[in-house]
Amino acid sequence: MSGQIADLCSNDTVLCSTLAGLFNNATWAPLVASLITVVLILVLGFVIRNVVHRLITRVVSRTAASGPLASRFRRGAPAEGIDALLRERRKQRAETMGSVLKHVATIVIIGTTLLTVLDRLTIPIAPLLTSVGILGVAIGFGAQELVKDFIAGMFMLLEDQYGVGDVIDTGTAVGTVEAVTLRVTRLRDADGRVWYIRNGTITRVGNESQGWSRAYMDVPVAYTSDVATVRVLLEHVAEEIWADTEFREAMIVEPPEVYGVEQLSDSMLVFRLSAKTLPAKQAEVARELRLRVKSALDSADIAMVPTA
Repeated sequence: MSGQIADLCSNDTVLCSTLAGLFNNATWAPLVASLITVVLILVLGFVIRNVVHRLITRVVSRTAASGPLASRFRRGAPAEGIDALLRERRKQRAETMGSVLKHVATIVIIGTTLLTVLDRLTIPIAPLLTSVGILGVAIGFGAQELVKDFIAGMFMLLEDQYGVGDVIDTGTAVGTVEAVTLRVTRLRDADGRVWYIRNGTITRVGNESQGWSRAYMDVPVAYTSDVATVRVLLEHVAEEIWADTEFREAMIVEPPEVYGVEQLSDSMLVFRLSAKTLPAKQAEVARELRLRVKSALDSADIAMVPTA
């Protein structure tokens, strides 16, 4: 009897022999032992998957809650507005990367678990692995563009080139990013048209919403205007809008600057006024600057001249 048990329990010697000795039955002991082993492998695989997912979630939470970076974009201005945008951007990026890592971890762990179960059931996996390898090569040749899109999307996420809500210029389309996946980026332009752009076709990206933006306006006045007077007037406008808490705390991140005479011709002088703003706020700040500059010029009886 002991020799029969040893032969039947060659693969699960300890577990199978224990079961056979416990129930004094060597016929079904190998089957029960194999079943228990398979269950343990499956349970262990799902436990490892859950542990890895928890670790990824913890890393994502810590990354999203990292310290503020706004100090590198401004000097002395309140940081609440831009810090909030940066924190939200970090959170979106971390959650996207976390989702990708969870999917990859699930595929690797569950795939390894299933292969281990098949091997445990004495099902030959070498032909299966060979078939999968051949299929992978065939798919790789037939889906090169798809692989290119996925690789480009992965690097785009890792490098934080753009995210949902950013206004970007991809060369083929300009608009606000509505969705980002590993394969495509969805944009909506100013006319409301939705663009689906494969990540692998994007060779360059201009992001108007990353870090900060800049609003500026040119003020053309007559050539005979007093330079000092116009400059002081524009500096007063810059100080006024910087002192306005509605703009300073929510839109403008640095005191506006007056560059002086930007262009010079025989008929006019062109002054430039510039302000660093929060991302995508440059248009609103520029409109407010135009209103304030017009009011200041009208009060000083200084007329603007048309540009060519």
